[in-house]
Amino acid sequence: MFAVIKAGGKQYRVVADDVLKIDRIAGEVGDVVQLGEVLAAGEGEKISLGLPFVSGATVAAEIVEQSRGEKVIAFKKRRRQNSRRKRGNRALLTTLRITEILLDGAKPSKKAAAKKAPKAEAAAAEAGE
Repeated sequence: MFAVIKAGGKQYRVVADDVLKIDRIAGEVGDVVQLGEVLAAGEGEKISLGLPFVSGATVAAEIVEQSRGEKVIAFKKRRRQNSRRKRGNRALLTTLRITEILLDGAKPSKKAAAKKAPKAEAAAAEAGE
């Protein structure tokens, strides 16, 4: 099953277990987020298109990393004018792992939350020693 989602003004075609970098969304590493702007979803010949979004469809994703992109330099120079301008930018990015594509208002499973719990238990065990 695949879905076409809209995030940060861009469109992405995703399937389960895909990893993609999108513009920053709120959340901590390990959190499960739901992306509700699903433009199309389906499998094989059976595809449902949204007008503009597919009703009841969401994509569940786990936040893997919050990071910054590569530095982009915009340098403008006008020759013989003693005029130049240098601007830099680093985009704020979120790396997501798509866990599930949900249709008809289904709720996401808590797989990512279960993965997060053992890390917290291990940290508590180290603090107790």
